[in-house]
Amino acid sequence: MIRAFIADDHLMFRQGLKTLLEKNSDIMVIGEAETGQETIREVEKLKPDVTILDVGMPGLNGIEVARRIKKVFPDAKILFLSMHADVFFSMEALKSGALGYVLKEDSITQLVDAIRAVNCGKLFISPVLEEPVMKRLLQIARESYDTSSNVLTEREKEILQLIAEGMTNQSIAESLCISVTTVDTHRKNIMSKLGIHSVAGLVKYAIKHKIVTV
Repeated sequence: MIRAFIADDHLMFRQGLKTLLEKNSDIMVIGEAETGQETIREVEKLKPDVTILDVGMPGLNGIEVARRIKKVFPDAKILFLSMHADVFFSMEALKSGALGYVLKEDSITQLVDAIRAVNCGKLFISPVLEEPVMKRLLQIARESYDTSSNVLTEREKEILQLIAEGMTNQSIAESLCISVTTVDTHRKNIMSKLGIHSVAGLVKYAIKHKIVTV
């Protein structure tokens, strides 16, 4: 049984949604709230499996509510149900820790599918927003990759890989046909650019950014 919680500032909407959701044998609405502050208090008390949030709520907006819930309960499953068919709001919802973002114009079947997916720890985006959101996520990933890749020169990445593979300055110098002093200069520049001051830290960075594989 999925224990759901509904947060929306319209009483009639909450009541109607509860009725529709509980027509599904695997969903039970255990509580509801009208304001952001009330939502946080009730979620902390009831600990629902899935919290359904509206973006716009009085007192504290849904995005901030999600952030505060996730801060206290990192494993909380949050699903946004919003009237805003907007990439910005959906991205902010995901950044706040939510796993789902569906629209009030979507069908009840899609909402139920979203609740079940989020309860299982899966991402669910309204079909209306799925393509633009995925494009934005891909753009962010590319920008992040480009930024991390451009921090170091090609030679510095080459030397970083050799350091991460356990080679000494002398071995690196012999391998690349350069002086030990040059290798040491590159090592210092790498550490300075990355803000990392230990070999262990360099190894972790190299693994994280796929410069070497474990």
